[in-house]
Amino acid sequence: MKLGHRRSADAPRLSLLAVTLLATGLHGEPKHANAPASADPARSGDGSVPNAAAATLRDSSAPTPQRVALGATGWRDSEFGGIRGVTVGPIESTLHPNVGYGSEACGRTFAEIKRMGGSWVSLTPFGRTYDLKPSGVSLTFEAPFEENRAAVARAVQQAHAAGLRVFLVPHLWVESGEWRALIDPGGDAEWERWAKSYERFLLSWARLAREEGVEMLSVGVELRSWVTTDRAPSFSALIERVRQIYPGFLTYAANWDDVDKTVVLGQLDVIGINAFYPLAESEGADFATLVRGGQSIAKRVRDLAQSWGKPVMFTEFGYTTRKDPAIKPWEWPDHMQNVVVDQRAQAEAYAALLAPLMSEQTFAGFFVWRVYSDPNDVSQEQEWGFSPRGKLAELVLRDAFNAHWAADGRRPPGDALAMPRTTGVGIY
Repeated sequence: MKLGHRRSADAPRLSLLAVTLLATGLHGEPKHANAPASADPARSGDGSVPNAAAATLRDSSAPTPQRVALGATGWRDSEFGGIRGVTVGPIESTLHPNVGYGSEACGRTFAEIKRMGGSWVSLTPFGRTYDLKPSGVSLTFEAPFEENRAAVARAVQQAHAAGLRVFLVPHLWVESGEWRALIDPGGDAEWERWAKSYERFLLSWARLAREEGVEMLSVGVELRSWVTTDRAPSFSALIERVRQIYPGFLTYAANWDDVDKTVVLGQLDVIGINAFYPLAESEGADFATLVRGGQSIAKRVRDLAQSWGKPVMFTEFGYTTRKDPAIKPWEWPDHMQNVVVDQRAQAEAYAALLAPLMSEQTFAGFFVWRVYSDPNDVSQEQEWGFSPRGKLAELVLRDAFNAHWAADGRRPPGDALAMPRTTGVGIY
């Protein structure tokens, strides 16, 4: 199966265009225009018409597994096209009704991503645990599970109607505010109970993924205490149970600093990394230093892919909009004080990380962290948050999305004449 993708073949490489724009001192903020959606009824944005791949999955009475070609360059060799992705966060608060997944506002966000040149969106439904010694996962998160399930299904339909492919990432929310990577239910009996509850949570979303023709599913996010330890066999068995009901591509979102210790990577179609890599060690690092950091990360990606014989993708990457965001990019905006907002620093970090990866044949693509289901809602994070929307980093993303990547494979003759260019700066 060849998954189509939209790119501008005549757009220069990110390493030439975006870096040049940054180096020459680009000023001002992108302005957002209400550009019309495609006239193609299959991309009307109303959620009623899925793409062909989704229809094939939905109509199948039994899973028909999709697989990536063997080897570290398998994604490129399979001609699926580079993954040009954006994570769209849910807005599930009762204080903000009718703007979450599946809403009319959510459809506008998908349309913006498509106009930007994106080809995939990531959706992140949550389950809840109380603390790091949980007995199970609650499927209810801000709203009853059935309501959230229906909303995610509508969002998948909207994304497909907009011409986007979908990556579904069931996520764990730890109510105590602690990191899910450190979950430790206790002894063998407690781990067994936890594993059964997590399986119920994951398979609930895997069934929806199959029903709606979701193209890729994550089996977990940053579960270090499970997949890097002697508890991993139970997680390995869970992956096989997911395969029995879900025919699409599988990945797991390992944290950047433990992916080399994750032992279940051989069961995946694509190795996933939440790629909050630091690009520099000291404050005030210049752009050349950041680029060297990006080159080092590209080498780490290549080495990892070759060691497992699997392509690599960034299930998340992002930098906050502040001074020196590339030193500790994992720091959460809500925990920061006395922040100096710096759009250029965010944009330079984007460019330094992405430019070396454009020519890396083992790299399948990325999902930027993140925008929200209502493009006009500014209440979800501070001005210095991760979102690139309306900032200089958006321009870097547009350059990246509309460039030709190694993951795209060979460029067909005449491609530059046939592919549309991006529709204009700031129309995200």
